Amino acid sequence: MTEPSGDHSPPAPTRGITWPHRRSAGVVFVGGTLGTAARAALLAAVPYDATWPLGVFVANALGSFLLGLLVMVVARSTRSRRIENLRLLLGTGVLGGFTTYSALAADTVALASEGSLIEAVVYPLASVIIGAAAAVLGMVMGNTVASGGRR
Repeated sequence: MTEPSGDHSPPAPTRGITWPHRRSAGVVFVGGTLGTAARAALLAAVPYDATWPLGVFVANALGSFLLGLLVMVVARSTRSRRIENLRLLLGTGVLGGFTTYSALAADTVALASEGSLIEAVVYPLASVIIGAAAAVLGMVMGNTVASGGRR
């Protein structure tokens, strides 16, 4: 028995990253690149102080605030592909690249290795507490913005 003429290639694999996920990954990549560049600019503008790494502290607090704001504005928006892409671009991408847990951890280790043990404990705790407070403030402000100033 002969096979009918046509394409004899194997079917495309069903596993892996599908087209919509590839586009989402691209959106996150672009946003992450922009966020990382913004963080680098901030760190270049804020003088490095070995006793309290202010640049990373500010980046994480500001990023937490902006993420809280974004989450509430997006949560109150009509779900659409455009809104989802905006969330991925700004939240996961830009703010994910702007904030930095790894630098927080590296700065904490550097403080401890330099003998600044009190700062090595206070710095990460303050970063988490201030970051959480900033996120809550951003959420409150985002809720106000999304509701048009109505409570």
